[in-house]
Amino acid sequence: MQVILKQKVESLGKAGDAVNVSDGYARNFLIPNGLAIEANFKNLSMLENEKKTVLLKAAKEQKKAEALAEKFRDVTCTITRRVGEQDKLFGSVNAKDIHEALLAQGLDVDRKDIVLNEPIKAIGDFPVTIKLSAGVAAEIKLVVAAES
Repeated sequence: MQVILKQKVESLGKAGDAVNVSDGYARNFLIPNGLAIEANFKNLSMLENEKKTVLLKAAKEQKKAEALAEKFRDVTCTITRRVGEQDKLFGSVNAKDIHEALLAQGLDVDRKDIVLNEPIKAIGDFPVTIKLSAGVAAEIKLVVAAES
């Protein structure tokens, strides 16, 4: 019997796969537990439509992320901090500080999407990466300046 998996089943495959299994396995385990549905014409066409919808939605999200990356290309973010001897900062600049500075410029980015390997503890210019979606990232210029 051919069934369409609704969830990942370890020994068979992932959700959306059409697989052949024995009649008893399908009727007694997969279908009653909601792991699969019978692969008839109606269910197969429904699966194809869902796949097309998901692909179209993913393409739209990708285009949206690429347009946003273009918007971030020329962004320069300036943060001023108090400095001590040898131009070392009191404290550091972290993702929260960058998030607040971007919001002040009218750019809304989730704080978790700002990628910093470690907090910035010196004045100067630093590249900061922002993850926009899977495979799309933008880089902004962060200027950390001394407070006057």
